[in-house]
Amino acid sequence: MKQGWWKLLAVVLLLAASIAALRVPLAPDLVHVSPDRIAPGPVELTITGYNTHFTDGSAVYLENTDQRVCPVEVVVKDETHITARFDVPMGLKDNLTDLGVGKLRYDGALFTEGLGEGVESGACGPGVQKLDLSGLAFVFPNRSILYESIRNLHFHVPMWFAMIALMGISLVFSIRTLASNSLDHDRAALSAMMIGLLFCALGLVTGALWARATWGAFWTNDVKLNGAAVTALIYLAYLVLRGSIPDAHKRARLAAIYNIFAFVLLVLFLFVLPRLNAIDSLHPGNGGNSGFGDLDMDNRLRTVFYPAVLGWILLGIWMFTLRNRAARITEQLER
Repeated sequence: MKQGWWKLLAVVLLLAASIAALRVPLAPDLVHVSPDRIAPGPVELTITGYNTHFTDGSAVYLENTDQRVCPVEVVVKDETHITARFDVPMGLKDNLTDLGVGKLRYDGALFTEGLGEGVESGACGPGVQKLDLSGLAFVFPNRSILYESIRNLHFHVPMWFAMIALMGISLVFSIRTLASNSLDHDRAALSAMMIGLLFCALGLVTGALWARATWGAFWTNDVKLNGAAVTALIYLAYLVLRGSIPDAHKRARLAAIYNIFAFVLLVLFLFVLPRLNAIDSLHPGNGGNSGFGDLDMDNRLRTVFYPAVLGWILLGIWMFTLRNRAARITEQLER
């Protein structure tokens, strides 16, 4: 038990992180307003919320710079839908108007026509700032486009971390193979690489599902997606190389050399090329985009994300040790 404490830790971390990733609710927010353009005169807005409780009777208002416009009539349809009628005045200062419902705020929700020097501000309710989550229960951030798919952060990204860790372990054993010409190290390098390929496949599948939810397609012409696919093919070619060389020691040396170059290409395709500003990418932190941590990560996500990363890496290492042990037993039985 003393030697296997880290396996128990892996199980605990994965269970806790997975349950939290699936069960923690998203913060309430305003997600849609129709129409999205207003002009001077009467307008009826249909407001849609997410995890909201509009039946609580929260104040509804429009705000343009320092000017607040109150509704003529508000009809609460249910906990996530409101219809509000406004008589939009002539002379709002900014071409983007914010929408507020109670403590929820949708910045830049409405494109505004009929601008001028300003209008008298109405008193529709208490002054409201952006949603403050400090007094709420533990929730994940509600981000436009991502919504519930933000939970995949705790599965997709940690699986790639686990893949990279296992390919790194394979690289270390390949270097040791070249130094010692040991077939035991060669077997360990192969075992780590095969488990790494499994996590690579899981990363591609979870990434495709996330892309379908956020970008509208399972696969796009994204430099990081294509780089991940090429990386998988490079490591599959490693298996082809091993199968084409009958001599065990020659196979071990050539495979080790190939594995070193394969890891260099992994770093190039997954970390270097996607971050070049001249290359377009939909992935956060790539192609000149802001990183996920800059815009979407918060401490609540990190509380689950970091244990998930550690848990998946420990699980991958556990699978590697089992795979290597099984391969060693098979070799002994075949002698």
